[in-house]
Amino acid sequence: MHPEVFAAFDRICAEASIAGAVLEVGAVAKATTLLNLPALARASPRVGINLDGGRRIGDATILRGDANTMAMFASASFAAVLCNAMLEHDRRFWLTLAEMHRVARPGALLVIGVPGYAVPPPSRLRQAGEIVRRLTPFAPRLREKIGRWLAGTPTLGMHDCPGDYYRFSAQAVAEVFLSGCEAVRTKTILDPPRIIGWGRKRPG
Repeated sequence: MHPEVFAAFDRICAEASIAGAVLEVGAVAKATTLLNLPALARASPRVGINLDGGRRIGDATILRGDANTMAMFASASFAAVLCNAMLEHDRRFWLTLAEMHRVARPGALLVIGVPGYAVPPPSRLRQAGEIVRRLTPFAPRLREKIGRWLAGTPTLGMHDCPGDYYRFSAQAVAEVFLSGCEAVRTKTILDPPRIIGWGRKRPG
């Protein structure tokens, strides 16, 4: 996990003052697991779930399981549910999202990080690209390449783990992933971009 992503999750959790049970979906037994966030020092228990689970890291336990069906956890069990760099590898990520919302108790913090799309190039850069494109009437391949660049957006490269299926927008994170939450916010960091969204599960 990139240090900036780890630090961003830590700031979000510190602001929320998490003291109850915490679940990390897609947790790995490494020092950079979100279960090791300094902001979670008072949180207990700290539990992770992963297809390769069955491990401990410090005081945290990572269970083996499929996040599409987290039947081992009762509904409304966790004060915080965290997930980073996992949903793009989940063929049926919508099932995992439903389970994350189910196991979060009312008022719980949900924090989700995914690879995303960059914002369009700044206007001056876009203008420069348009000028170059217009000045290359006899270089159709170059015109086409510049046109694709102007219409596109950089994303994180493919990285099988074991598969890599999706990239997401900040709008998807806010309006789909965190649907049913309040005080929803998103933050985009790094380049290619990583999007982190968070909010509180609405009571009822």
